[in-house]
Amino acid sequence: MPAAALAPSTHGRRLTTSGSALTLARAAAEQDWNTRQLATPVTAPRVRVWTYPAPGVVFGCAQAALHEEAARAARTDCELVQRRAGGGAVLTGPWMLSSSVVLPPDHRLLAGGTVSSYRWLGVLHAGLLRDFGMPAHALAPDELARRPGDPALGWACFGGLSPWEVIADGRKLVGLAQLRRQHGVLLTTGTLLYRPEWSLLCDALGRPADDIARLDAATTSCAELLGTAMHIETLADGLQQMLADVLGELEEDDRA
Repeated sequence: MPAAALAPSTHGRRLTTSGSALTLARAAAEQDWNTRQLATPVTAPRVRVWTYPAPGVVFGCAQAALHEEAARAARTDCELVQRRAGGGAVLTGPWMLSSSVVLPPDHRLLAGGTVSSYRWLGVLHAGLLRDFGMPAHALAPDELARRPGDPALGWACFGGLSPWEVIADGRKLVGLAQLRRQHGVLLTTGTLLYRPEWSLLCDALGRPADDIARLDAATTSCAELLGTAMHIETLADGLQQMLADVLGELEEDDRA
């Protein structure tokens, strides 16, 4: 599936449709925005929905050594970024729709601890994707316990599964991560719109070519499930609206 099939219809930084906004940004700009949101007390929910004009590799907070080694080796032209949230490396690009949800530390949806904080967000994504005709569901912890992972893919976010991430036909479709700080909590998501160029991720980390096929087998995408491309702005608008319905009035944030 060519990137153009699901790319935004304009190349401006902010794409606005029906009152919602899809932000087109490189991975580093997204991570910078995420970091700034937790630098001061969060008093009301904030949301941004993202897509990317070019590929990037975003390393988890525990992957500093991998990040440094990839930068030294310079095996790829992908942007290399490290995030403060945990998890494995993520390959961002035009094939991914992401979201950042920033909540006050005492928000009702955060009650119950780290794992339970993901439930509403995974269920919301699964419901949205089902509305578009995809057989998606959020992976409950008891179901996850019955699904053995592939240890060879422990380095990649989409190579494994965590509670309340979204699967379809037994394969990962939406990944989740979070970052908790004194001033607030950041919840992030990534939905695969079409098949990523997994070779870029494997090249960046010096992984064997066999991992490309493993990642293909472990994941699916909206385009694969539907048999056709989905317009990215349509999905972004639906996600923005569902988040607003759940979270109530969102705080405006016009900073770049």
